[in-house]
Amino acid sequence: MALKKLAEKLAEYNSRLEAGKAEKIKPSHVQKVLKKLRKKAADLEAEIDAEKNSDRKSRLVRKLGTAQESVKRAEWLLREID
Repeated sequence: MALKKLAEKLAEYNSRLEAGKAEKIKPSHVQKVLKKLRKKAADLEAEIDAEKNSDRKSRLVRKLGTAQESVKRAEWLLREID
């Protein structure tokens, strides 16, 4: 998901928040998720280093890419809501 689409979602969230149809996102909640995502990325890196099977290794690399992208989005969201 591109940052442009994320920005659109955040704008939509802000309008729902102003209308009283959504609860405020707390930075502590985002930080909690961010901590889990970073741990998952670190675990995947360690698993990639230890893996011998090239097929499994390539799947793990794709998973790592997804995890790293999720970390970037969470960091962006944290900056936007602070």
